[in-house]
Amino acid sequence: MSNRKPSPQTELTRTLATELRAVYRKLKLRLREHGGANDLTPSQASVILRLEKDGASTVSSLARLEGMRPQSMSAIVAPLQQSGLVRGAPDPSDGRQTLMSLTPKCLKWLQEGRAARQDWLATTISQKLSVHEQEKLQTALELLTRLVED
Repeated sequence: MSNRKPSPQTELTRTLATELRAVYRKLKLRLREHGGANDLTPSQASVILRLEKDGASTVSSLARLEGMRPQSMSAIVAPLQQSGLVRGAPDPSDGRQTLMSLTPKCLKWLQEGRAARQDWLATTISQKLSVHEQEKLQTALELLTRLVED
């Protein structure tokens, strides 16, 4: 068994990873705070985002994509329907199926929430960071983008 200490570079890498995750978490929470009221569960939010991205879908298809049973997905979708965020309509190609889709109310809510988060972030950047710091942030974002590219 080796008693070697990690290299300074390894320590820096670990510290950067830890701090990056912490900052990401805080930023995500702050953006949520400024996006308007959000009483959705993570599963409900996931369904809404999936319907927005992929379009109308049956409860069974949503369940399969989310890795759960259709009965569980029905329990997630029902409150979304009751709140007017999601609606069901007969599938034109198979009338026995119901296609779930986002309502105009939901689309407006998504748009307003995103706009509020964007406004908060842009205002915060301009108020808290100098022009030089904003340029440094742009460089850091380029590096972060490289981290998540495939």
